[in-house]
Amino acid sequence: MLNNHNHSVEKLSVKLFFSIILNLSITIAEIIGGLLSNSLALLSDAVHNMSDTVSIVLTYVSLKISRKPNTIKYTFGFKRIEILSALINAAALWVISIFLLLHAYERLQHPAPINSKLMFIVAVIGLLANLISVLLLHRHSHDSLNVKSAYLHLLGDTFSSVGVIAGSILLYFYKIAWIDPVVTILIVIYILKESWSIIKETLHILMQGAPVNIDLTELQKNINEICGVKNIHHTHIWMLSEKDIFLETHIKVDDIPISQTENITEKIQTILNSKYNINHITIQYEQKDCK
Repeated sequence: MLNNHNHSVEKLSVKLFFSIILNLSITIAEIIGGLLSNSLALLSDAVHNMSDTVSIVLTYVSLKISRKPNTIKYTFGFKRIEILSALINAAALWVISIFLLLHAYERLQHPAPINSKLMFIVAVIGLLANLISVLLLHRHSHDSLNVKSAYLHLLGDTFSSVGVIAGSILLYFYKIAWIDPVVTILIVIYILKESWSIIKETLHILMQGAPVNIDLTELQKNINEICGVKNIHHTHIWMLSEKDIFLETHIKVDDIPISQTENITEKIQTILNSKYNINHITIQYEQKDCK
């Protein structure tokens, strides 16, 4: 099982590295094409592609760091760096989006002539490159918030390339100057919507919030039903990462030997593992009510 996981991580690392090279090349091409064609939509796509590249680099680096073993200084290891990477990626999208909205508004006030042919050619190249990257990371995007944030960058840029292509066609046939900033605004709205969910989830984890799918009242009721448990209190649940859920709690029992608590512990672990997917459990047994 461990070897399969390591193999999957290695495959993901190769895909991320290939996506970095691909997106960096497209970013340079779109910046040049945007400046030559005078297309704000194409430049916004280039800026978004640049953020894609940075996002994938962050994902790639954090993936490598997260696999480092625990140390005396970092006893929990480095898994949380993937959550930080996801938050930085999503927050960066908001900063870039505000910048693009301001420029789109300015372009609406003062339309400029655009080379729609060049805009179309560069956008098609960008679309093909983004589609390749999206396909590379699609399967892994369901396994990690970190990878999902990078995937959303790429998916957003794929849609933005489609928007730029549509805008260039309308510009060519109907000479509608305002379509360029309008396409930019639509792209930005989509990016903001998709990235907000990641920001909320990563902040919830960093604030040590309990997983949203765990009902603490129900969990405590299940533990209280175990023979030998008087009551359960001072229960705390938090997430180190998406897959690592921790629980610490106090369990009141009769005045019994430590050896007799092992059976209770096994039953508690079975419930928490099978029903709630909690894999790190700390229990403090008490004979009297604690303050």
